[in-house]
Amino acid sequence: MGIAADIAIIIVAALIGGLIAQRFRQPLILGYILAGIVVGPHTGGVTVTEIHDIELLAEIGVALLLFALGLEFSFRDLQPVRNVALIGTPIQMILTIIFGFAIGRWFGYDQIASLWIGSIMSLSSTMVILKTLMAKGLMGTLSSRVMIGMLIVQDLAVIPLMIILPQLSNPQAGIPLVAWAALKAAVFIALMVVVGTRVIPRLLRHIAAWDSRELFLLSVTAIGLGVGYATYLFGLSFAFGAFVAGMVLSESEYSHQALSDIIPLRDIFGMLFFVSVGMLLDPSFLILHIREIVLLVLLIIIGKGLIFASLVKVFGYGNVIPLAVGLGLFQVGEFSFVLARVGLSSQSISNDLYSLMLNTAIFTMLLTPALSSLTAPLYTLRKKWFKHEKLQTINLPKTGLRDHVVIAGGGQTGAYVAQVLKNLGLSFVVIEFNTHQVSHFKDMGTPLVYGDAAQPLVLEAARISHARLLIVTTPAAITTKSIVDQALKMNRKLHIIARSDGRDNMHILRNLGVHGVVQPEFEAGLEITRQALLALDVTDGDIRHYTDQVRDELYAPLYKAEEAGQSV
Repeated sequence: MGIAADIAIIIVAALIGGLIAQRFRQPLILGYILAGIVVGPHTGGVTVTEIHDIELLAEIGVALLLFALGLEFSFRDLQPVRNVALIGTPIQMILTIIFGFAIGRWFGYDQIASLWIGSIMSLSSTMVILKTLMAKGLMGTLSSRVMIGMLIVQDLAVIPLMIILPQLSNPQAGIPLVAWAALKAAVFIALMVVVGTRVIPRLLRHIAAWDSRELFLLSVTAIGLGVGYATYLFGLSFAFGAFVAGMVLSESEYSHQALSDIIPLRDIFGMLFFVSVGMLLDPSFLILHIREIVLLVLLIIIGKGLIFASLVKVFGYGNVIPLAVGLGLFQVGEFSFVLARVGLSSQSISNDLYSLMLNTAIFTMLLTPALSSLTAPLYTLRKKWFKHEKLQTINLPKTGLRDHVVIAGGGQTGAYVAQVLKNLGLSFVVIEFNTHQVSHFKDMGTPLVYGDAAQPLVLEAARISHARLLIVTTPAAITTKSIVDQALKMNRKLHIIARSDGRDNMHILRNLGVHGVVQPEFEAGLEITRQALLALDVTDGDIRHYTDQVRDELYAPLYKAEEAGQSV
């Protein structure tokens, strides 16, 4: 049956590998790589025969991975941690490349190979980190936002690395060739912006009007892979074109539907890519080079971890965050496989070097959950043995805090609440991390704790155990969940009021233990309606009756559901 039989073997093996990875709470990609090792040419037994054909299909997986990354990319995700993400991440990658280059030279590799080693090492794993954070319930903490922001920029950096590094492997290459590749990329992006803003949205609008999900999926796939092929003809990377197509399409009104439709296809072809990665791994190489691999893994854990922790510290993040980021982002990531495959296909790196980096990446991924879980005990040990940094508190009353209100998250909403509480003479404290907001509150004489409200140490400084009320003004439900979970662990009797960023999240927050949930967009809509009705000469009594009725329709089901649950 040829390639059809090979695909059947790969899918079954990937399922078994995925189940094993899921059972041991590891990322599925590790299961796929394990499956590739088993069905690869180096292990015997049931073996894939048409390896080259599978590798060609895997190229589609790479393109779809980057296409989906482009669809998901948003500068809004970087806003809360923009400085450390946009400035700190490039510095981290440069330092890691230099560190990896030094290791490569020490191991006896030439300059070009050493540069590839450093570049492959510089990328961390988005998939592994997201799974680890979700498993530990740490999504929404400041340390998780720093990590995700840096990972987004790292993923974007894959594109210029894929363009530049192969050019450097050419003995006649140099600055002119690299500059020419960069110029072609810039021209292509400019063309794509024009086509993507004027042609693609109209095309998708026309196809969506036919109400055929099958045609819509086909259109989205054709755009991603078609643009990728056009890029290839342009003399650039196939995957680079797919990424640019996704990024341009992300600005259209159909981006969410396009992403939801493309994800299953991306996952299937992505699985083929990671299985093909495993097929190139030779277990005999692992046995012969185990000392070299273990040494490289240790150097990466220590060196890369220190680079991350130090940079985060330099950018003003203190307490547990540098330790959490260092123990979270030390691994070599999945896009390193993509980069390594580019190096192998362009004959920039040897099969032995590819196997060395592949084995190293797998080991660092496997170690991530275990080492990440050491963050809390190591930080506790550090506080016990060393004089740790003191949290910055501003304008706190000399008599201390008791029966007070804690406002988690300053911003405009928190500032309004603080002003009212101040005018009423009520005791309160604000927890804020944004330095601009901190300066504003400091000038206003507002009691303040500088830090991440999801961290126990910060809540302790705000005396959450003695508070009577917690108000959470942060918009993201996942951040609110982290704050509420930690606060309730420290004060089970605490009354909590929180902001919700959507109707669906209102029920989630109520189930978490939040007593009062407010949806700002809904309240703003009601106020606009009230003022409009006043302009239309509707009486105050009728307006109040209408707004109370509409508000009751939104909020009453939350409280009725809770009352029904309590009465059972």
